[in-house]
Amino acid sequence: MKNHIRELRKTAKLSQEEVAKLCNVSRQTINVIENDKYDPTLQLAFNIASLLDTTVDELFINDSIRK
Repeated sequence: MKNHIRELRKTAKLSQEEVAKLCNVSRQTINVIENDKYDPTLQLAFNIASLLDTTVDELFINDSIRK
């Protein structure tokens, strides 16, 4: 599932490490999510969206729905 995490994180001037700490996950977890190699749990998705002041719907793009 594609996402806008990197863009929103950079706009918020947060590093992957900072996002990871605030969400209680590793920096590597944030990295693989940003690179569309891992889909986060629903709870982690909500945590990231809240941290980046957006909604889960706005944060993630479900390509399968658009086809």
